[in-house]
Amino acid sequence: MSTVLPSAHPTFVSQLPADPDASNRCRTVEHAAYSWVTPCATKATQIICCNHNLAAQLGFNEQATQSQEFADLVSGNLHDPSIKPYAMNYGGHQFGQWAGQLGDGRAINLGQYQLLDSQQQVTLQLKGAGKTPYSRRGDGMAVLRSSIREYLCSEAMYHLGIPTTRALTLTLTGEQVIRDKLYDGHAAYEPCAIVARVSPSFLRFGSLQLPGSRGDLDTLKQTLDYCIKHDYASLIPESGIIDKAVYLAWFESLCERTAQLIVEWMRVGFVHGVLNTDNMSLIGETIDYGPYGWIDNFDLDWTPNTSDAGEKRYRFGQQAYIGQWNLFQLANTIYPLINEAEPLQAIFNNYNHLYNEKWLKMMREKLGIAQHTDLNESTLKESDKQLCTDLETVLSTINTDMTLFYRCLADYPTSACPQNSQQLQAHFAICFYNQQEVTGDYLQQLSEWLIRYQKRLKLTVQDDQQRKIQMDAINPCYILRNFQVQEAIELAEQGDYSRVLTLAELLKTPYQQQDKYQQFEMKRPDWATNKFGCSALSCSS
Repeated sequence: MSTVLPSAHPTFVSQLPADPDASNRCRTVEHAAYSWVTPCATKATQIICCNHNLAAQLGFNEQATQSQEFADLVSGNLHDPSIKPYAMNYGGHQFGQWAGQLGDGRAINLGQYQLLDSQQQVTLQLKGAGKTPYSRRGDGMAVLRSSIREYLCSEAMYHLGIPTTRALTLTLTGEQVIRDKLYDGHAAYEPCAIVARVSPSFLRFGSLQLPGSRGDLDTLKQTLDYCIKHDYASLIPESGIIDKAVYLAWFESLCERTAQLIVEWMRVGFVHGVLNTDNMSLIGETIDYGPYGWIDNFDLDWTPNTSDAGEKRYRFGQQAYIGQWNLFQLANTIYPLINEAEPLQAIFNNYNHLYNEKWLKMMREKLGIAQHTDLNESTLKESDKQLCTDLETVLSTINTDMTLFYRCLADYPTSACPQNSQQLQAHFAICFYNQQEVTGDYLQQLSEWLIRYQKRLKLTVQDDQQRKIQMDAINPCYILRNFQVQEAIELAEQGDYSRVLTLAELLKTPYQQQDKYQQFEMKRPDWATNKFGCSALSCSS
C-alpha cells in the first residue's frame, strides 16, 4: 500500500456481480456488471496537466501529486493492493439502433475515493489505459488530440456550472498508435495519452439496458439498486426497502436531471455529438467527450460529428428530443421491475413539459427578463416564449456568433434606439461573421425584435447595470471554441503544451472578462470554417 497516496475503496466491485473469467480477451460477458482488468504498462509517463484543486479534494496533497507513485497511478503503472482495476459491462443504442454489448473498451476504473469535504465517494477512471474484454477490435488506447479535448472540455463544463465528469490529469504515455482520423484511408501514427477522470458514477443508461435486453433481471435489479443507494439515497424510505415506488421516483428524478442537463447545454451552445444511450449518465452528468462541438454561429441544425453529417440525429436543436428518446428506451428496460405501464408513461409524458419549463426559465435568465412585476404569469409566459423563439430565428437568419451576441445584448441600453440602423450595426458588429449579410432587411428584423425586448425589459425591476450583471453571470465570455482547442492540439503534437495550460486556466473563470486573455474573446476565424477539428470531428480517438 502506498505511503504517499490515499487508498482506493472497492465499493463498486464488492456490491455488484463480477465476470468470473479473469482473462483479458474480447468476448461476450453475461450476468456481470464488470470484468477484472490490468492497465497496460506505459513506456514513459509525462503528466502534462494536473488539476490540483480536484486532487486536493481527493486527498492527494502537493507531496503526493509530485511523487512518482502519483504519476504511476494516473498512467496505470501503480501496483497497489488497494486498487482492483475493472472495466464496466454495458450496452446501448447507437444512432438509434440497438448495438448489444459495448462496455468500457478503453476505460479502466481504479476504484472509489472519498472526497475530503463530504462523505461522497467518487470513482477514478483511466481513459486510454489499454485493452479490456470490451475493446472489440480496438487497442484500448486514446490519442493525444482526443485526450486534450476531453481534459479541457470536462473542466470547461464544470466551471460553467454544468454537471460533468471531471478531469484529474492528462498524461502522455510514450506510446504511439495508428489512427485514421478522417476515415479516408490515410492512417498515421499518433501519440497516446491517458485522461484520469472522476465521477460519482460512470453508470450509463446502457448499464441497465444490457442485462435488461438479455432478460437478466437479477443483474438489472442489482445495478439499479446500487445506483439508487449510492446516488439517489434520499429516495429510499426509512424501511430501507427499494420497491416499485422507489424505482418510479428514481426514474422521475433522472428525467428531471436529464432535462436540466440538456437545457444547460443549450444555454452555452454545447453539442454532445454522439448521444447514444451508452453515453447517457444515470446521474445526469455530461459524459464521454468524443466528437463534441461548441456553437460558433447560431445554428440549430449543426452537428460536429462527421458520422452524423447525413442524418444529423444529434444536431444542436434536437438534443432535447434525443434525451427523451433515450429515456423511453430506459423506461422499457426497467418496466419488468415495475410491471405497470401507466406510471412510467405518466413520468415520461411529463418530460416535454419539464424541459420546456426549464428551457424558458433559462432563456429568461439569458435575456435578463427573469424578474417581472405581478402580471398574469400564463400570459407573460406565452409572450416570453415567443420572444425567445423569435430571437432564435433572428440569430439564424445570418451567421451570428451566439456567445458574443448575448454578451453584446447585455450591454445594449434600454434607452437605445433600435431604429437607428447605423448604431445598431455598430453595436452588434463583432457578432456577425459576414458583414455583407447585414442588410437593411436584416437590421429591420433585428430592430423589431429589440423593440419588443426593450418593452419586455420595462416589466422587470432592475436597471441596465443590474441586468448586465445578471446576464453576464449566465452568458459566458469564454467557451472552449473548436478552433482554439484545435490550435492547442497542433502545438501539443509538436511538444508545446503551453496553449493547453493557458486554456485550462482561462476556462476556470468563463463568465469574467479577463484582460490578459483578450485574444480569446473572438469569433471563429475564416480559416477555421471548414477545417477538420474546428468545424467537424470523427469518432476516431
